Amino acid sequence: MKIYPIKFKPILKDKIWGGTLLGTKLRKPIGHSTCCGESWELSSVEGDVSIIANGELKGLSLRHALKTYGVELVGREVYERCGTEFPLLIKFIDAADDLSIQVHPDDEMAARRGLSNGKTEMWYVMHAEPNSVLTTGFCRPITADDYEKMLRNGTFQSALGRHHASEGEVYFMPAGRIHAIGKGIMVAEVQQTSDTTYRVYDYDRRDKTGKLRDLHVAEAKEALHFTDTDSGHCHYDTIVNGRAEVVDCQYFSAGIVSVCGTTMRDYSRHRSAVILMCVSGEAMVDGESLQMGETCMLPAITEHVQISSTNGEARLLEIYVK
Repeated sequence: MKIYPIKFKPILKDKIWGGTLLGTKLRKPIGHSTCCGESWELSSVEGDVSIIANGELKGLSLRHALKTYGVELVGREVYERCGTEFPLLIKFIDAADDLSIQVHPDDEMAARRGLSNGKTEMWYVMHAEPNSVLTTGFCRPITADDYEKMLRNGTFQSALGRHHASEGEVYFMPAGRIHAIGKGIMVAEVQQTSDTTYRVYDYDRRDKTGKLRDLHVAEAKEALHFTDTDSGHCHYDTIVNGRAEVVDCQYFSAGIVSVCGTTMRDYSRHRSAVILMCVSGEAMVDGESLQMGETCMLPAITEHVQISSTNGEARLLEIYVK
């Protein structure tokens, strides 16, 4: 196969808490939707498999490409472990309203419940309105009994850690950590391939039919780490034309690459796919334009890539698949 930055057609998801920023800021084709909450940039989730949008593989599904070029695309180790299921789900999220207070299962719990994967994730904050808030972790350790009592008496939110969000911040959310993206925040999200979410609290919100949205109190109780008071905030120093490491976990490694002018990236040691998400500015990646809100995948056989900023600084989230 020809080596080039592979782009995918976005898979757009309307959500009760979604808005219009994916269209106005990231130029996603949301049409007349006023509640578009997610753009799935790279997905092998059943029923929502990404389609390649450029180059010689244009029109192929991600699974078809993996079946044909698996080792070249993602590397031998990843392909032997995952086959045609790409191990990460890559998204942009626009929270025009608060998301539910939620938690995700880990791999062990997912296996007990017949699910393929748990769900560990990270966020890069691309936009945050003044006074917007992220919920991450508990503000103090609690017990499973405390959890049930506070849900019954309406005081559960008092146990949550709340943090003002700012553009450029990174947060790591391992499976089991209570969390929620707050109103007025747009993030780039990297996560395990899973669409399993257990809602703990949803502000008594109703769906378009007028029905209260389902909660998953028992499942969340099994998944939650009740003594987790970590905010997940990942501090880093920007490195011009270099990589600032922000997250390194068993599923992926993510860093921030700030490009000013032209730089060469050496991927010869990383024998797996590399994902680039443009989170600000605009770049050229080996001749392929990557604007803010666009994502590309560099095949595992890629060794060196030239990246240039188009006008001033471009900032890329660089993700190594593990």
